[in-house]
Amino acid sequence: MSESIRTKQAKIGILGLGYVGLPLGMAFAEAGFQVTGLEIDTAKVEQLNRGHSYIRHIPSEELAPLMSSGRLTATVDSSVCPALDCMIICVPTPLNASREPDLSYVIQAGEMLSPHVRPGQLYVLVSTTYPGTTEEVLMPILERGGLKAGVDFHLAFSPEREDPGNKDFNTRTIPKLVGGHTSRCLEVAQQLFSSVLKNVIPVSSMKVAEMAKLHENIFRAVNIGMVNELKILCERMGIDVWEVINAASTKPFGFMPFYPGPGLGGHCIPIDPFYLTWKARQYSFNTRFIELAGEINSQMPSYTVARTMEALNHRSKSLKGARLLVLGVAYKKDVDDLRESPSLQVLQLLAQKGARLEYHDPYIDRLQPGHGFTLDMASVPLEYDQLGEYDAVLILTDHSSVNYERVVSEAQLVVDTRNATRGIRRGRESIVQA
Repeated sequence: MSESIRTKQAKIGILGLGYVGLPLGMAFAEAGFQVTGLEIDTAKVEQLNRGHSYIRHIPSEELAPLMSSGRLTATVDSSVCPALDCMIICVPTPLNASREPDLSYVIQAGEMLSPHVRPGQLYVLVSTTYPGTTEEVLMPILERGGLKAGVDFHLAFSPEREDPGNKDFNTRTIPKLVGGHTSRCLEVAQQLFSSVLKNVIPVSSMKVAEMAKLHENIFRAVNIGMVNELKILCERMGIDVWEVINAASTKPFGFMPFYPGPGLGGHCIPIDPFYLTWKARQYSFNTRFIELAGEINSQMPSYTVARTMEALNHRSKSLKGARLLVLGVAYKKDVDDLRESPSLQVLQLLAQKGARLEYHDPYIDRLQPGHGFTLDMASVPLEYDQLGEYDAVLILTDHSSVNYERVVSEAQLVVDTRNATRGIRRGRESIVQA
């Protein structure tokens, strides 16, 4: 295996071609490996094989040459698996309706791959999960055919660290952690990733790598929960929390700024901490900081709606029947990613209270019902000279393409959850921080 990786003769399989799997597969293909992507979504496979990207920050101009050259292919046919030397599993790990880990995609992946396991292969799970998943859940499935991990085939865990829209880091430059089932498993996995990524960092076990990924995201979730709580307190005390954060940020040591918002979004921070809280209960341990932060962060959409209602009340207007424009529904700036976006919860709550809603997002053309969201809406053009027709404009996600000075100058009322209107002043009650 080591020789085939060194000479780039090893055939790479990527199971799951989403925000993690597709850029990783492209990185291997660009480095000279033959890469086969496996997907269950036929439409995605057809689109990729035409050289068209369905992820905004991955340009079709970069994807198309890899597909046309044959270095990267996509298929729904698992019969290609026996020919693959290294299989990297990039499947979702969501929460179920009870906010507990849903490992069904990992289990399905293992069951699909299990009949095709052969000696010498490398299997790597990159999906974020609780410590012990690779060893306790995936490994027994892969061993069903009689071959043993660490003896007949290699097994490792290497957590994803994708940050869609980040212009400073990409798949190749983000340091990558790797933990192996055995020292030899680690060696092979480290060699594989080092052949395409700038910095690969080995750790002593798969559990350490699994826990490190959770720690990264729990660190953010807890600190965001703290600053969201601080925002609510500062509002009651008449203090600008954003000025407080900026002032504290002048300290050159021992402080890292975190910023409040309408809630948590994305595929990691709203979900991953609960993987550890669930696992901790098996050890008779309560992760109180994590659960408290989750409670605070989950209340922020309701807080945003309450602040909007208060701001309208100050203008002798009711939320019921109010015409509102929401700016930005993606979970963060300048991406087309709706996963766990708190904007959907805010829209749902506003609709339930009778508000008449429209939204504008330059990257998301339409919102459709699903996963508890019941509205069907299309993005409307941002006509600055018509903003005065709305009772309020809510900024839930700030985007580089929006001129917020024009928004403030034209709108009757701006409810700003992202501090996008910083430094812009009009009337005291024309801009409300939420």
